[in-house]
Amino acid sequence: MKSLIKVCIHCESDFDANSREKHRSGGKINECPDCVYELGTETAVKYLGLTMGDGKSTAMSIVAFDSPEDRDSYSRAWKAVTGFHKGKSCQLGGVQTNIGGRPVRHVSYAGGNPNHKGKAN
Repeated sequence: MKSLIKVCIHCESDFDANSREKHRSGGKINECPDCVYELGTETAVKYLGLTMGDGKSTAMSIVAFDSPEDRDSYSRAWKAVTGFHKGKSCQLGGVQTNIGGRPVRHVSYAGGNPNHKGKAN
């Protein structure tokens, strides 16, 4: 990716707005990554998209978190309790991860049709 050199509005140092560090830190386009971390100016909501399999259909949920730590914790718990990336051996072990009690806000939900082949529930 082509460099995009900017001057930070806080510390007046030059930084590359297209760098990996800038993309990780977030913040405004005219704030260097160091100032974003030090001043805490990143205000973007941390989203996570989740999919659920209901029979032959799929549902999707988008949830928002207050911090990256909450998002990562919820993501790890979700993967543990749903058998994510386990293939046909998705049976859960003896240890159950508690997915509740984490600060989360549901942004959107698109549910699949659980009525498989027209059978009534």
